[in-house]
Amino acid sequence: MTDSKVRQRRSQGEDVPPSKEPAQALSRIDADDRYSPWLDVARVMTFLLLASCGLSYVISGGESWAWGVRHKPNFLRPDWWRAQMSWPVYMTLEELSAYDGRDPTKPLYLGINGTIYDVSNGRHMYGPGASYHAFAGHDSARAFVTTCIEEDNNPDLRGVEQMFLPLDNPEIDAHWSAADMAKLRADELEAAYERAYLALKNWADFFANSKKYHRVGYIKMDNDWLEKQPVKKLCAKAQKGRAKRQIQR
Repeated sequence: MTDSKVRQRRSQGEDVPPSKEPAQALSRIDADDRYSPWLDVARVMTFLLLASCGLSYVISGGESWAWGVRHKPNFLRPDWWRAQMSWPVYMTLEELSAYDGRDPTKPLYLGINGTIYDVSNGRHMYGPGASYHAFAGHDSARAFVTTCIEEDNNPDLRGVEQMFLPLDNPEIDAHWSAADMAKLRADELEAAYERAYLALKNWADFFANSKKYHRVGYIKMDNDWLEKQPVKKLCAKAQKGRAKRQIQR
């Protein structure tokens, strides 16, 4: 409607509808007066609190909702990043012993058959006071085969095949001639070596394929290190597990 028509209606005494814009403007002003920013602040703070608790729970592996992490995950440890940048590391057995978990500033390492793994994520198993703490800071290849954790906590595998050899049984052994018995014993020894190899390989593969533990390097050994060590006797537990030879049916 043009201005001339509005003036014409007013001159003729007609009413012009009042504008709605002032009323709408007043309603917006009232809404602005009633709005409080603290509600949004409370919402944001609540979200951040819940997000922080959830993140703490995930990062700590379920250990804490409030960042009370006693053992930080790998990616939060400077020493872990240093190990990644200097991979692979090479340590002597003496150097490896410093990573047995007693020093909380250092990661937790164990060795198996010359390879070193970081098992910090398994402190409940390999940390001080845990069931398998004897493995920490050592190459325990022999113990992984014989299961004599305390006695065989070393990498010397000589003689472990004996635990898979049958004991002589004079009454049964009399069924073979001397030549046949010699061949039988040779076959038994070959099978024993294979079983010892597979027993160690089973554990070596476990650590190599683990997503929880990761390889950090290798153990430095002198070429003649075995010659410097006396051949160890089979531990009592492994010896007790041997059975007498039986006739194969």
